[in-house]
Amino acid sequence: MNLETEKSMSSSDRNLTQPKRTAELEELLIDAEADDEQVQQSHPLLRRPWLLLLGLILVALNLRPALSSMAPMLSEISKTLGLSAAQAGLLTTLPVLCLGLFAPLAPVLARRFGAERVVLGILLTLAGGIILRSSFGEIGLFAGSVLAGASIGVIGVLLPGIVKRDFPKQAGTMTGVYTMALCLGAAMAAGATVPLSEHFDQSWAMGLGFWVLPALVAAIFWLPQVGGQKHGAHNVAYRVRGLLRDPLAWQVTLYMGLQSSLAYIVFGWLPSILIGRGLTPTQAGLVLSGSVIVQLASSLVAPWLATRGKDQRLAIVVVMLLTLGGLFGCLYAPIEGLWGWAILLGLGQGATFSLALTLIVLRSRDSHVAANLSSMAQGFGYTLASMGPFAVGIVHDWTGGWTAVGWIFGVIGLSAIIAGLGAGRSLYVQVESEKV
Repeated sequence: MNLETEKSMSSSDRNLTQPKRTAELEELLIDAEADDEQVQQSHPLLRRPWLLLLGLILVALNLRPALSSMAPMLSEISKTLGLSAAQAGLLTTLPVLCLGLFAPLAPVLARRFGAERVVLGILLTLAGGIILRSSFGEIGLFAGSVLAGASIGVIGVLLPGIVKRDFPKQAGTMTGVYTMALCLGAAMAAGATVPLSEHFDQSWAMGLGFWVLPALVAAIFWLPQVGGQKHGAHNVAYRVRGLLRDPLAWQVTLYMGLQSSLAYIVFGWLPSILIGRGLTPTQAGLVLSGSVIVQLASSLVAPWLATRGKDQRLAIVVVMLLTLGGLFGCLYAPIEGLWGWAILLGLGQGATFSLALTLIVLRSRDSHVAANLSSMAQGFGYTLASMGPFAVGIVHDWTGGWTAVGWIFGVIGLSAIIAGLGAGRSLYVQVESEKV
């Protein structure tokens, strides 16, 4: 085993130059298999790139509906099944928790079976989770949420690497396409689930179960990617050591987790909060859908703007303040101005998410470090993020209202700013890369 240790750098060497920061925006799609030398040196010939692109878009569209479709129906589901607010909070927490717990499994499965086969198999488990949670009462609801969250956690780690590997010359464009598909999937589910349930005789189960169809369609269009000459099983070529001991890596992870916590509180609870303020479920779902659509614009622009300065600290503070302003407006401001606050919230949250991805890249010296830092940030970060929706359910259960939830927004947002001030410094994480 040859050891290639990356030597510590002086503070001046560790600073990132402006051209490098700009160039690295092309690397926002983190490859989960970046530690595999065979994968990195392999350049598969794409006979039908349009079919792969269509498959990638359809798969990405399915990475949010299982999460955002639940929120507009949560009040109805709770009434029907007799769930307490704490149980409803657990229901919104479990999928997010599984995103973190199962994300580290993705590279292991990809090296064993090949990323394309894993994506196909996990699409089917996602479809199974959606059916389970909409067809088997309370037990199925919770078990299906776990299975759906675990499936999204695995695919969400693998898909960006496939995009980056097979479209290396269009990485920047494909970053936008990938982000657009995520936002569209979330927005469609948030806005359409209640009308679908009303169409099917007020059946929340049918409204939730409808989203198995896009998952099955994506699996059908992804099937051609499994055949032919693919990467198959691989051997690990690099191992990165020292991330868990690096303060900067933990600051990046905390920022990822805390901003995600606010995002999944919005996915899980914003419609219920708005229904409590007098909106109908359909109106509340449309507000969430509109806010998510707005995220598309800021998620594409924020990384570019964040690299205009010497570091990302100012950008992090600004976008988190926008997010908090939108949250507090939706919670406390007069209902007549709700759409304005929802748009502000969307602008803030789209930017906070894309900045979190940007920080992973900018704080890493190479793709091997970025892949490992991404795994750490998603694994620990999403596990931390899951506590937010659960806390909202607990506080609502204790108080019987939504007013006190503002304290949760404030604590998480302030903590994200503190973590972001550390993560936004123009430095690299200090690790050792080991070739095996």
